This record gives sequence, structure tokens and C-alpha cells, in this order.
Amino acid sequence: MNAYEVLKERGFIEQLTHEEEIKALFEKGGVTFYIGIDPTADSLHVGHFLTVMAMAHMQRCGNRPICLMGGGTGMIGDPSGKADMRKMMTVETIDHNVACIKKQLSRFINFDEGEGGAIIANNADWLRNLNYIEFLREIGTHFSVNRMLAADCFKTRMDRELGLSFLEFNYMIMQGYDFYELNKRYNCMLEMGGNDQWSNILAGADLIRRKEKKDAYGLTLTLLTRSDGVKMGKTMAGAVWLDPEKTSPYDFYQYWRNIEDVKVEECLSLLTFLPMDEVRRLGALEGAEINKAKEVLAYEVTKIVHGEEEAKKAQTAAKAMFVSGGANEDAPTFEYEADKLAEGIDILTMLVDSKLCTTRSDARRMVQQGGVSVNGKKVDAIDATFGKADFDDKDRILLKKGKKKFCQIKEK
Repeated sequence: MNAYEVLKERGFIEQLTHEEEIKALFEKGGVTFYIGIDPTADSLHVGHFLTVMAMAHMQRCGNRPICLMGGGTGMIGDPSGKADMRKMMTVETIDHNVACIKKQLSRFINFDEGEGGAIIANNADWLRNLNYIEFLREIGTHFSVNRMLAADCFKTRMDRELGLSFLEFNYMIMQGYDFYELNKRYNCMLEMGGNDQWSNILAGADLIRRKEKKDAYGLTLTLLTRSDGVKMGKTMAGAVWLDPEKTSPYDFYQYWRNIEDVKVEECLSLLTFLPMDEVRRLGALEGAEINKAKEVLAYEVTKIVHGEEEAKKAQTAAKAMFVSGGANEDAPTFEYEADKLAEGIDILTMLVDSKLCTTRSDARRMVQQGGVSVNGKKVDAIDATFGKADFDDKDRILLKKGKKKFCQIKEK
């Protein structure tokens, strides 16, 4: 199967600029394409993961990915899908985030030199030192303000009281210029991105066709959403990150283990490399049997992101928790110094340190609502303290929040 057939069968494709031409391009193979990633944080999250999987499938079919880091566009911020202006970041923060994301991507994409090896590019190389007047004359003249204002990515913001800043209005032009630069430098003919990037992708393809009189194409990918339309990858604690320091492999596994039944087959198709026959078989399971499919999904996605060893640990820990109500050595663990445990640690501090709660106010609310237990007993007081004297026969405190989240407290 060529890349078009793979992406189509697995449900990646949302929109295309020139379907028949893109089909022919993929049949020929060897397509150089790009996907942009703005460094708004020092880690990729679940929303990025779908586009990364699309890149991986494309590369496996003999095409060449360009992973474009937004070291330049990140200084403005993409207004697409945002109700308010993004927080401005310093150059130092942006460059740090770019370095972190580059390292993460190498887990999924082959950057080996040679034919087919992916390319890492950074639009800071051509955007940060642009001559404004020259840029307006060379590039700005090809953009219609009327067409830009009609784009979905601007419409929502224009209707709001805060409106759209001129800074953000430039983002579409910058992204279009990225495609133009990559076309000149690497003969990149296709831009891919989430479906919320459609207007920006059209702008780049149109710029190349107008200015260079060359073919250029765009393809958007389906957005990963819950059944209510909200983007997948958000929890009460925030985003689900690919960085194990931000979202532990266990919590990452649990996120996929607990998704909605109706989303299991879609996620197996988009986020794993399982053959489609197996995806359809698992997706057809009903009732309690669907939990088997969820376990496969959680294991396969965790294996891709964190490696097989961490996936096995997360799976073992999850089964120990749900089968016996306990936990084993592979469970999430937080360690305190012996002297701290001797003094005793208040429950709010313990909940925040173990990352079961994001803030003390969140921890206080969970205790007051009766959602916290220690060694199987509900904690009633927000000033309760626990220490070495509370260790169970496994030399730990089993701290639990709600029905599904827990952490072992141990001595260093």
C-alpha cells in the first residue's frame, strides 16, 4: 500500500487540496513533505502524537518527512483554535523547547542521513532576521486581506471583544512563507497538519503556485477529539504529555485504558501500528469485552511513546491495582528522606509532591470530598499527617485519589 492508501484506511485524512494529484504523487513515492510544530512547551503532547504517527506511516511508505520547528513562528503564536492571544515567550524559552522536542521526535522518526532520512528544520533560520520591507514587497503582495479575514482561524477571534492583534494576523503569512522556503530548499511539495491548520496550509500552497509557478499541495489530518467534540489529551491535571517527567508512563497508560468505548477503534487505528484487521476485530468487541481492547490500546501506545519495558511496567501496575486493590514495585512511587518521614508529612503536601494533585487547593478539595485514602482508609482531615509509622507490610504508604489514581510513598 502507498502512503495515501494507508492514511485513508486508518482514518487520518480530513481534507486535501488536490485529491487526484496527491494520489498520483503518493503512488510514485519519494514525496518530501513537512509538518510544523510550534514549541509552546518543552514536550510534545497527545495532540501532537497523531501528526507524529502520520509522519511515521508516511516515512515507512518511502516518503521523506521534514519536522519543522517553529523557532520563528513560536515568537508570534498561532491563533488557530485559540479564543485569546497566546502568552509571549522569550527567545531562550523557545530555543530550549525546540531542543527538547527535537530529542523527543527521534523516538518516532528516523533521522539517519541518506535517502528517506527525515530532516529537522527550524524556521528561526529564515524568519528571525527578515528585512520587513523586502518581505512585504516579495511575499506580502501575494496575500489578499479579504481572503485572510474569511479564514476560520481568524473568524472566531474577530467576533470576540479582544479581537485579533496585528501580530497574530501575520501568522498565516509566516506559515505560508515556511512552505515556500522548504519548497526552495528541499523541494518540499506537501504540507500536512491538523485540520485546524487548513487555512494556513492553503496560504502556503497558493504562495508557491503564485510566486514559483510550481505544484504544491496540502493535506489535513483529523483532530483527535472526545465524543463531545473536545480535543483529546486533556485531563483535570492538564495536558497528557509524552515526556515521562510531565506525565508518568503509568498515568499515560491509564489515560488510554480509560477512554470512551466509542473511541477505542479510532484510537487503535490512528495511534498504533496494529494491522487494520486486528484494529477492526478489537473495535467490534462489546460490553465488558471492550476492556480487553482498551488494554491493548494502552499497552501499544505506551510502548511506542515510552518503550516496551515501561509499557509492561505500567500494565503490570494497573492490573495489580484493579485486580487486587494493591500495587507492586512498578507502580508510581514518590520517595521522601527518612527524617521527613519521621516527622510526618501532611496529606496536602503528600498529594501535591506525588503529583496526584496539581495544587494544594485541588488536594484540599479532594480530601473534603472524601476522594483520598491512605492504605485503604479514607482521609477525613485536611491537616492529617502520615509518616514511617504508617508504612504497611510492604514498607510503603499507599496513597490513593479517587478510584483509579494512586502512588506509593516510600523512604529514600
